[in-house]
Amino acid sequence: MTAPAETAPSPGQPATLREAAIDALAAGDLDEKVRLTNLACRLWFARRLGLHSATDPAHPGRPGRPEEPELVSPRFLPRRSAHTEEGRIVLIHALAHIELNAIDLALDIVARFAREAMPRSFFDGWMTVALEEAKHFGLLSRRLQQLGSRYGALPAHDGLWQAVEATAHDLSARLAVVPLILEARGLDVTPSMIDKLTAVGDLDTAKILEIIYRDEKKHVAIGAKWFRFLCARQNVNAAERFGLLVRESFRGEVKAPFNDRARAEAGLTPTFYRSLSPRSR
Repeated sequence: MTAPAETAPSPGQPATLREAAIDALAAGDLDEKVRLTNLACRLWFARRLGLHSATDPAHPGRPGRPEEPELVSPRFLPRRSAHTEEGRIVLIHALAHIELNAIDLALDIVARFAREAMPRSFFDGWMTVALEEAKHFGLLSRRLQQLGSRYGALPAHDGLWQAVEATAHDLSARLAVVPLILEARGLDVTPSMIDKLTAVGDLDTAKILEIIYRDEKKHVAIGAKWFRFLCARQNVNAAERFGLLVRESFRGEVKAPFNDRARAEAGLTPTFYRSLSPRSR
């Protein structure tokens, strides 16, 4: 049974965390999506929301999106580069798209799995992730505007949401693929991006990526913590279970080289991922 909210919701405000997450997930206006994400976090951490109820709205299936950017195959995307302003705009736009998807990934894990028998602190963690991903999207969007562009001005791809659909059936699979494969990849590639941006004098963008890198390490740690929790509850070996789920549910390649130190600091040791990468066997 769902515990009642500690305080009755104000008129027009959600009554449960699942409702609040679905509202934000479904929002097509990106300013509204960020506002609703912040509202959901504020109400949840103030303990003014229940977890879920029978009257929650239906899950939208896909996140709300504006008409732009156009979604295309990755092979049709413009090339990223730190060496020209045009190339940096392409890079920042791609990162902003990743962070927008990351907001929805965090909201979706709450909305889709709110009925799972998980501790309240599980949902605390993912709402913290949603809040920080919204912060990242805002930082990158404003940086694009400073450079004379905007989010939506360039095409993007839909690969991250495909990972949601592939793991919609299983919380363990979702944790394995989204934080422990997709977000962990950011720990591998972000330091070199920071170095390249610093080398060409784009310190403003480099500072944003430093913030994102620090936060993403926490996000991977949240995923690792709860993946291990589920494996312990099921009395299965976490690394072996991880490998099985990734092979079943992840279509892409687990790419080396790996930032082993950052991954280990987040609780993701090489026994999890080394055997999945052809280049590191």
